[in-house]
Amino acid sequence: MSDFAPRGASSDAPSDTLTPLLRQRESVMVYDREYVIPPDDLRAILEAARWAPSAGNSQPWGFIVGRRGDETHRKIVQVLSSANQAWAPAASAIIITLHQVATDFDHEIAYSDYAMFDLGQAVAHITVQARSMGLQVRQFGGFDHRAANEAFEVPPHWAATTGIALGLPATHGEEASLPGWVQQRSRLPRERLPLEAFVHSGSFGHAADFLTEP
Repeated sequence: MSDFAPRGASSDAPSDTLTPLLRQRESVMVYDREYVIPPDDLRAILEAARWAPSAGNSQPWGFIVGRRGDETHRKIVQVLSSANQAWAPAASAIIITLHQVATDFDHEIAYSDYAMFDLGQAVAHITVQARSMGLQVRQFGGFDHRAANEAFEVPPHWAATTGIALGLPATHGEEASLPGWVQQRSRLPRERLPLEAFVHSGSFGHAADFLTEP
């Protein structure tokens, strides 16, 4: 177990209950630097986000997509934190996610309280679709949000929210070129709190009774 593991955490995903798309999902930090994601694959992954549910079908999400080697990718890398600049540029694509935060004369949003929740659902769809195609993603928040808004001329009623690195996991040897802390973090086991820690019934803090039923 990792020293960073929350108390009671488990590193074993239940193979008999989870779909392989979720069981095999990982937040990859070491990507194949040579792999180029085909445009059709990238469109399919974003199509998954398009069909995510949202409050009132408001679809309050947006994505700025940079493919490795293009100008958008270069501009995204410039606004990343120094830690994320150490590994993210190797991914086939880096995506800045956006959510709508307010209205203007041309854009109305009736469900703004749920916009970040809806964006999260869209990104979850991206994650599962990417895994189904043999790819992985890593989500992160380490970038200059204000600089991203300015660099991509994001309207004031939208906000840069998170980043997504998307690509093909690297084979053995790729991580040798990365800083030691990246190599160490990339090897940490997947760990999660048990259901009893966050699934309640009766009152908050009381583990749901059905969790212990046969």
